[in-house]
Formats: sequence, C-alpha cells, structure tokens
Amino acid sequence: MASATASEPAAAYAPPPPLTGSARLWGTLALSAATFMNVLDSSIANVSLPAIAGDLGVSPNQGVWVITSFGVANAIAVPLTGWLSQRFGQVRLFTTSVILFVITSWLCGLAPNMTTLIFFRVLQGLVAGPMIPLSQALLLSSYPKAMAGTAMAFWSMTTLVAPVMGPLLGGWITDNISWPWIFYINIPIGFGAAFITWSIFHKRESVTRQLPIDSVGLALLVIWVGALQIMLDKGQELDWFHSGEVVALAIVALVGLVAFVIWELTEEHPVVDLTLFKRRNFWAGAVATAVGYGLFFGNVVLLPLWLQQYMGYTATQAGMVMAPVGVMAILLAPLVGKNITKVDPRRFAAFSFVVFALVLWMRSNFNTQADFGTILIPTIIQGVATACFFIPLVTITLSGLSHDKIPAASGLSNFLRITAGSFGTSIATTIWQDRAAMHHAQISEYVNQGSTATSSALSGLASAGLTPDQALGSINRLVDQQAYMLAANDVFYVSALIFLLLIPLVYLTRPARADASSADAAAGAH
Repeated sequence: MASATASEPAAAYAPPPPLTGSARLWGTLALSAATFMNVLDSSIANVSLPAIAGDLGVSPNQGVWVITSFGVANAIAVPLTGWLSQRFGQVRLFTTSVILFVITSWLCGLAPNMTTLIFFRVLQGLVAGPMIPLSQALLLSSYPKAMAGTAMAFWSMTTLVAPVMGPLLGGWITDNISWPWIFYINIPIGFGAAFITWSIFHKRESVTRQLPIDSVGLALLVIWVGALQIMLDKGQELDWFHSGEVVALAIVALVGLVAFVIWELTEEHPVVDLTLFKRRNFWAGAVATAVGYGLFFGNVVLLPLWLQQYMGYTATQAGMVMAPVGVMAILLAPLVGKNITKVDPRRFAAFSFVVFALVLWMRSNFNTQADFGTILIPTIIQGVATACFFIPLVTITLSGLSHDKIPAASGLSNFLRITAGSFGTSIATTIWQDRAAMHHAQISEYVNQGSTATSSALSGLASAGLTPDQALGSINRLVDQQAYMLAANDVFYVSALIFLLLIPLVYLTRPARADASSADAAAGAH
C-alpha cells in the first residue's frame, strides 16, 4: 500500500472511474499474477538451495545468499516506490518493473556460478520493489470504494497461495527438470501480466511531477544494510570477529547506520521518515512484525535444509512438508479480516505468537526417527498463526496515523519486515552451523575405542565388509546427523521463546481499531 496513497495527495485530478466487466476481470487477474510471481520467487528457492549450491560448487550455507540477496535488495527498493511512481507514473512503473523482473529471472536461470547468480538476484530484488505496492494501488483504483475490501481479499489470496505453491513447485522442478526452471517459469507469467496490464491501464496513468530524491539517504541505506547483511552471511565462513573483513564490515554498518539516522532526521524529503518511531503503536507494532517475520522466515528456510541434508528428503518431499503452511491461512485470513474491526487486534497478534511458539516447540522435539506425518503436523498448525499475524499487526502499526502519513509508515514497516526476513535467514543458518559443531564435539567425546557401543558398531560395520576408514566415516555421518538435528532443535526452541517474549511488546501499544485506510493497507501488507 506504500505507493497506493503516496501519489494520491499529489494528484490534483479526479481519479479514473472503476473498471467494469471483462476489463476489471482481466486487470485483476494480471495484477494478481504479477504479485503471485513476485511472492513465489521469495519462497520457491528455499527447497532448491542444496541443488543450487551443489551444482554451482558452494556449500549450502553459502547458498542461502540466493535468498538473502533478493530480500535485502527488495527491502531497499520498497521505500523508493512512492517517489518513482510520482516521477514516472504508476502504470508505467509497474509494467516496467514486471518486464525487468522477467529479464532478471531469465538471467538468474542462466547464471554459471554463485557470484553471478547472487548479482542477478540483487537486480531482481531491486526491480521487484515497486511491484507489490503498485499492484495494490492499481487494483483498488479498478473497483468501487464499496468493493475495496473484496478486491484486497482477492489480492491477499494470491499472496497466501504463492508461499504454498513455492516450496512444492520448486521441489518438483528441481527433482524432475533442473533448478534454473524455478526462474524460467516467470517468463510467460510475467510477459502475460505486463501485456494485459498495459493494455487495460495505460489510459489510466497517474499524473507525474518532478520530485527531489534523498540520494544521500538512499546511499547510506544501501551501505549500512548491505554491509550488515554481508557480515551476517560471511561471518560463519570467516570465523566472525577473528576476521579483519568481518570487523571492517561491522564498522561500516555501524557508522553507516548512525550517519543514516542523523541525515534522515534532518533531511526535508527523507527516503525513510524516522519520526514515525515517536509513535508507540508504530514502533512497537513494526518491531513485533519485523522480529516475528524474521523468526518465521529463518525457520522456514532452515527446515527444508535440515530435511534434505540430514534426513534424506528429496526437494519434492521437503516442498510437500512446507506447502500446507498456507492451507489454514487461506481458510482463516478472510475471517480475521472480517473481524479485525470488532476484536482488539492485540488479541489476534498475541494468539498468533502463542501458536507460532507451540509450532516451534513441537519442532524442537523432533528426532532422526521422525516420520513424514510427525514433521507435517506443525506445518499445518502454523497456518493458523500466519492467518492471525499480518493483518492485526499492520492494523496496530498504522492505527492513529493521519491519511498522509500511512504511505511512509507502510513503506518503513515493510522495509523493516523484509530486511528482518533476510537477517533472520542468515542468523538462523549461522546459529544452526555453530550449534551443530558444538554438538558434534560433545557427541564425539563418547565415540572412542574404550566405548562398548563404538566397538560394537565398528565390529558390525567391519563384518559388513567396510574398511576401518569407511566404518569410521559411517559413524561420523551418524554423529553429523545427530548433531545437526540437535542444533535445529536448539534454533526451534529459542525461536519459540522469542515469540512468547513478543506478546508483552504488542500489549505496550494502545488499543487499536482498523480505520478504512489502515484496513486496506493491512489487507495487502504481506
């Protein structure tokens, strides 16, 4: 919603009349398809990471950059949507964004190595920034005001179906075709959406005007966010602060953040309006959303990595485990949206955190003997938490704001959420690796020649025809499997505790009721 209202105050003209008949139907389908493609790309690579990393000759931990690079670039581009839409027009910007997204998707599929793939994913994230907020703006302009809720409900369904389809589709493509096709499938969808959108909406272009851009603030934003993300991604590989490179990145991130805050607070046209943090509902709601989403997304990436690397799951099977997360969300989200004005949103948010904590606690009790059904049950329950997460928290975050402040507030809260998702991925996988190394060392203490169990295992493997080195290798693989399982359990358990700690944060806010503006923004915020 960031740009949906960003250009409205500047538009000294009557908005175009709502679309009717087949034009509205095809326009809705085209906008929803573009949104679906965008959201799909944030989750489709999750189960394909081991295949991508193996094919390009890097570790799965380095393969996580495929996800985090897209997320950070996307987050940086979101605050620019309002300025770009007023400078070039909503329809022109949206169509261009979709076409560039298709081109960068094609380049991602052609990438010959990980460095090139990450570069193209950064470009893909940057050009994707305006797509989601502008799809909401164009969709709302297509419907009468009385049907705005229906339009946003339909739009929200595409954003919930995409995460369901992403892991399943990505897993099937990886196992049955090859991983580049997770990017190539965007080509027909994107070109079709761009062609239909331009055909229907080009005569409904918004007015444009010359606006100053906070180039210094934007540069500082790119510097501190980029340095912090690279530090998080490379820290494990470089042994953290024992590395001069990591220390340098930390200093750049810290100095860049301080300079960014000082500049934005004194700039007349800031790229990010930091004065919003003076409002209790905004900062508490935005922080709760960002931390909660970071925990959620980090664990969503970690689970298929563990299943494929240490539980023997194929990419398709891992996708089947992840896919049901959206089923309950699709069923319950309309009910939450319908009742958000009748029930204190803080209750919905607190309930969401409790369910997330329950799901992660269940996962923290997994063992290497867990069957498919045992692993699947928490994923299904997680859909309940997802349905109660986005709309209530965005309602809280935007409550009490004047109409002209909502675009900036929505853009800033979405920037924090998307950035937290990338940071959460890096932090979760790094802690997983560190805890696995610790557990491996602890378990290895019990694997020695004086241990009866070790001697018995070695004898059994030797009788099966394995050489001493092969037998020790087999035992080491078992130790690895146990160590990474225990490490995953640690991450799940700590994440559950943090979700519970977010409940008091939500209740620091004042009771909120969704007004028309914040309800629209909430409907499409995720």
